[in-house]
Amino acid sequence: MYKTAIITGSGGLVGSEACKFFHSKGFNIIGIDNDKRAYFFGAAASTKWQVAALQSTLSHYQHHDIDITNQAALDIVFATHATSIELIVHCAAQPSHDWAAKEPVTDFEVNATATLKLLECTRKHAPHAVFIFTSTNKVYGDNPNFLPLIEKETRWEISPEHIFAEHGIDESMSIENCTHSIFGVSKTAADLMVQEYGRYFGMKTVAFRGGCLTGPSHSGAELHGFLAYLVKCAVGKKPYTVFGYKGKQVRDNIHSADLVAAFWEVFQNPPVPGTVYNMGGSRHSNISMIEAIIWLENKLGWKVDYAIDETRARKGDHIWYISDVRKFKNDYPNWKYQYSIEDILDEMVSSCQLKTT
Repeated sequence: MYKTAIITGSGGLVGSEACKFFHSKGFNIIGIDNDKRAYFFGAAASTKWQVAALQSTLSHYQHHDIDITNQAALDIVFATHATSIELIVHCAAQPSHDWAAKEPVTDFEVNATATLKLLECTRKHAPHAVFIFTSTNKVYGDNPNFLPLIEKETRWEISPEHIFAEHGIDESMSIENCTHSIFGVSKTAADLMVQEYGRYFGMKTVAFRGGCLTGPSHSGAELHGFLAYLVKCAVGKKPYTVFGYKGKQVRDNIHSADLVAAFWEVFQNPPVPGTVYNMGGSRHSNISMIEAIIWLENKLGWKVDYAIDETRARKGDHIWYISDVRKFKNDYPNWKYQYSIEDILDEMVSSCQLKTT
């Protein structure tokens, strides 16, 4: 009998990567995705194309077009496969700061309440399964913005004397006394619940606090997926708006394949229940908005049509964020990055060019 992996947000960037990876490892994949991304960001951000690709290429993929806030529907899926479920990868989310402020209740239901419902389904039907949650660095709110930052020509950087300078921000960063954004609060609530189900019930729960998760399968939109949307605009010669901070805000970017490879390590050897890991590109793979634009101009051979709007700097957003991933690497020394920031951008440009020809 096949091992079963339930993967939420299966049409999304990380979810689709997880579906393909775990299918290749011999899992029966149960994908859950109702294309809510199109509701959040419009038809251009729809994930239906990705779901169709999974259905046509993965022989042991079953799709369920259900809302993750629907407890009854989730219960049926979990009960049907209860005896074979060994892994839950929870990727589905409302991922945008700006969108969350428009519909805070919807945002909380999708990010926080639905995570609780999935944890309960796991506890009820597959309590020995590994439960992996794609959390976010936004659990730290804007606390990183109060680090000693230095403005350089193309980026913000942290003072070289600071403890986070060499490797980035580790899990000791406080989640308290800061502005998270509405989105950040809903994801923090989910993150804490994932930890608690691990610690209180002894379930094999793990939360990955991601930096920027990216790759060619990202259905980038203006309000989410900065690299994917920037590349789309640059290749298509469409205008792009940078939201504040002089365009020098820094993000570490991790390819979805590298992230899913980390999931595989956890599945094979689960850590202490309720463990959290910061997971991003670290010092290995990071870039500022301006640096990304310059790179794309050199790659494409034309100027990117962009503007910087300081009035739209997002409340609670990070000015500089680089993940310290040493905790994960210490626990799983076999895991290594396969993609640099240049590899990521090259792949995304090629993917966009293929789609426009």
